[in-house]
Amino acid sequence: MMSEDLPILQKIYELYKAFYQCSSNLPKKDRFGIGQRCENLILDLIEQTIRASKSRRENKTTVLYQVSLQLDTLKIFIRLMKEIRAIDLKKYTLFQGHINEIGKMLGGWIKSMS
Repeated sequence: MMSEDLPILQKIYELYKAFYQCSSNLPKKDRFGIGQRCENLILDLIEQTIRASKSRRENKTTVLYQVSLQLDTLKIFIRLMKEIRAIDLKKYTLFQGHINEIGKMLGGWIKSMS
């Protein structure tokens, strides 16, 4: 299986594109703080998802749990961005929709490993 064919990877890719478009409109103090952290987390999600897809079965679960932890962290950071008004409710809803769908896909992948 090619990692590029993974639906979860495609969804994370879409999340990154949406966040990237939004990031240039963030206030400067937020763009280089929490905005940069969120962008890095999304890029890490892409990297770790590829790593999981290429890992041996015995190592895959560990990598998937790392992806889950990063996704949970991103979810909290995105909520914080809404609460400090760095992003509006519309963008928050868009990002959370992507994150929730990625979470469901990830949960299914983790469950299939047991």
